[in-house]
Amino acid sequence: MRILHTMLRVGDLDKSIAFYTEVLGMCLLRQKDYPKGEFTLAFLGYGNEAENTAIELTYNWGKSDYQIGTGFGHIAINVADVSQAVEVAKQLGVEVIRDAGPMNAGETMVAFLKDPDGYEIELLSKKF
Repeated sequence: MRILHTMLRVGDLDKSIAFYTEVLGMCLLRQKDYPKGEFTLAFLGYGNEAENTAIELTYNWGKSDYQIGTGFGHIAINVADVSQAVEVAKQLGVEVIRDAGPMNAGETMVAFLKDPDGYEIELLSKKF
């Protein structure tokens, strides 16, 4: 297992991309609009996602601001099999927020758990 990305909700995607690329020297690795879900995802980092952790910026269309604390989304962990990982988590008494299934407006298999402090952890099976 390894950490894939940390997600932050942003109110101005272009401004945020400029900050992470120009101020912090990251590269825009990929970006995609999800019209059915009315959001855009942009992944930034210091190298190929197959070998490096990234920052996921989520822009929810029409939402321009968040309070600090509500902007944090989740930590993503790559697992071999999302359904199997969820079953193990359930057996260990972990709260499952979203059972294994395709992501909203996409096809990637995902699930969400809560850590002991209530932080969301996304599990996904992703081949690089």
